[in-house]
Amino acid sequence: MTTKPLSTNIVTQVAFLVNDIEKTSAAYAAFLGVPKPPTKMTGQIEESQAEYRGSPTAARAKLAFFDVGENLRIELIEPDKNPSTWRECLDKNGEGFHHVAFVIKDMKGKIAALGKNGIPLLQKGEYKGGRYAYVDASDELKTIIELLEND
Repeated sequence: MTTKPLSTNIVTQVAFLVNDIEKTSAAYAAFLGVPKPPTKMTGQIEESQAEYRGSPTAARAKLAFFDVGENLRIELIEPDKNPSTWRECLDKNGEGFHHVAFVIKDMKGKIAALGKNGIPLLQKGEYKGGRYAYVDASDELKTIIELLEND
C-alpha cells in the first residue's frame, strides 16, 4: 500500500448504523450529557447523484451528528431500504460501527489511488457543499473509510 494515500491522518468522524435514529440519538445525548441533535435526511437522487457499486441509487438516510472533540463527530445513520453500503452493512452485520471518515482534497485522485492499492470504491455522492465516497478498506484496515471533500 502507498504510504499516507489520503495526505492526512486526522479522523473527523466515526459512524454507526442504527435501526431507530431517534431512540439511539436520545441514548447518545443522555450518555454524553448534551442536547439531542436534529436529525436530517440526505438528499434525493437528483441532488445526491448517489451511486452504489457503480450504479445510480435512490438510497437515502437519516443522519444525526454529535460533536465529541475539536474536530471529531459521532455520526448516526438510519438508512432507507434502497441499495447502499449503509443498507448492506446493516442487513449483514446489524447495528453498530460502519466507518471512519477523513476530510480530503482531490476526491477523484484519492479514489483512483486507493483503487490501485486494492481499496475499491463502494459508494459516492454529493451533498450541499461537497461530496463523499466510501471505499472498502476491510481487507487491509478492517473497516470502510469515508472520504469527505468540502467546497
